[in-house]
Amino acid sequence: MKKILFHIIVLCFPIAIIAQTTESNKEKRVISVIDSSQVNNMILKQSFVVNVPLDSVWNAYTTKKGFESWATAKAEIDFKVNGLIKTNYNKDGKIGDDSTIYLHIINYIPKTMLTLQAELTKNFPEFMKTDEKDLYNMILFEEIESSKTKVISYGIGYKNNKKYMSLMKFFIQGNEQSYLNLISYLETGKPSVKY
Repeated sequence: MKKILFHIIVLCFPIAIIAQTTESNKEKRVISVIDSSQVNNMILKQSFVVNVPLDSVWNAYTTKKGFESWATAKAEIDFKVNGLIKTNYNKDGKIGDDSTIYLHIINYIPKTMLTLQAELTKNFPEFMKTDEKDLYNMILFEEIESSKTKVISYGIGYKNNKKYMSLMKFFIQGNEQSYLNLISYLETGKPSVKY
């Protein structure tokens, strides 16, 4: 029995060290989880901590200057309940052209919570357009310390089916890149990608 236990320890110990080394060497700043425990719907939860005050994070989401610093090339923001965020990733485009994205501000609690709903354009798959009224993004902001803020984003209303599951990888990668861009902008003053 002691020999078997010895062999298990000898065989497993290097694996445990490798697993710990791999995780400790790369810090994952954005955590993405798909919750499909609801029978008909999925929730995409993405969270990160950024080493800046809550005010800085809130302003990055709610002001033209903030949004254009990390999220899109161009933005117009009418920040109020039932307001509108208009964005365009194309630096040569114009707000209002066919590549403009419209985000409706459903509601918010200052520096705590923001709920957005996108107007789906021709660039979105047809099956999503039929579900447009059910799709929301709820973003929670939490001050952890005076210079550290946690952000949790919930993508709500995705249907639990193969079509949406195939899109999740695309959404996760795109959103994680956007959040890493936000983190870089807030912590260094420079986004990792400039639109």
